[in-house]
Amino acid sequence: MSDAMQLSTKPKMATRPRVGFLGVGRIGFHRMKAVVETGSVETVAIFDPSPEMAAAARELTPEASIVNSLEALLDQALDGIVIASPSALHAAQSIVALEQGVAVFCQKPLGRTRDETAAVVETARHVDRLLNVDLSYRYTEGMRQIRDLIASGELGTVFAVDLTFHNAYGPSKPWFYDKALSGGGCVIDLGVHLVDLLLWVLGFPDVVGVQSRLFAKGLPIRRDGDEVEDYAIATLELANGVVARMACSWHLQAGCDAVISADFYGTEGGASLRNINGSYLDFSAERYRSTQREVLALPPDNWGGRAAAAWAERLAAGERFDPENDYLVAVADVLDRIYDR
Repeated sequence: MSDAMQLSTKPKMATRPRVGFLGVGRIGFHRMKAVVETGSVETVAIFDPSPEMAAAARELTPEASIVNSLEALLDQALDGIVIASPSALHAAQSIVALEQGVAVFCQKPLGRTRDETAAVVETARHVDRLLNVDLSYRYTEGMRQIRDLIASGELGTVFAVDLTFHNAYGPSKPWFYDKALSGGGCVIDLGVHLVDLLLWVLGFPDVVGVQSRLFAKGLPIRRDGDEVEDYAIATLELANGVVARMACSWHLQAGCDAVISADFYGTEGGASLRNINGSYLDFSAERYRSTQREVLALPPDNWGGRAAAAWAERLAAGERFDPENDYLVAVADVLDRIYDR
């Protein structure tokens, strides 16, 4: 499929695909709701280590069974599975599902490293099954419009990009701060979205240079140590001449809940996506011409579940392996280079 925003025009399956949900915490529940609301799939089973969360999720689809393991979930003759478990489990669980012929929609990151990510993609290619990852910021209305502006040439030659994602709180679950379980800190948690947006908007050019600095509690960290970063800044040089600056953090004294922005500067204009009043959900997008600005998008924009919904629609349309999954490996490769792995 040439554009992740478009849904397949292939004939839909005669019966709705059977889908299971692995992990229905805050994010998993939200993505489950988006998938269910498409009406494209049949929810047949749910597994979450918390019986309370599983029971709450089942209220969305009372006909679904609650099971007690991934193995029991896969025993339900599934066509697809939505994975929202801790990061350390993503790659292995995705591979197990794919090898049983089950399509996968997984939370980010798909793997903690490039090698883990590539192993999942190669499995999906080998078994010819649909695979997608919840890189949800692509699906904001503002980023869609900015991408279209750049693709049409209306900004001229883009030469500079600034990307920011500061989270004033940071994750609450301990495993995020365990490098063996998470794969890293704010870069793999938040920076993955920034790298994906950069490459997706610009058509996935090669990244020819990466420089970065990583900090924890205000001090540089050892790249080969066990500490995870809570602040990172990186400069990426792309094969098309673009230079991009990226900054992300947890627990920054930001004066609001979050600071999120993506600024693209070209020879004929600029464009920017920014969160509003510290919100994680509300974004505005603007186009710049010298000192003038034009609004491209404003809230409300119910974008959070669009990636999951699109996967469900594609599954129902009978889609199989998407060669654009190779871009997931390209993003993971950049993260590895930021970490100097």
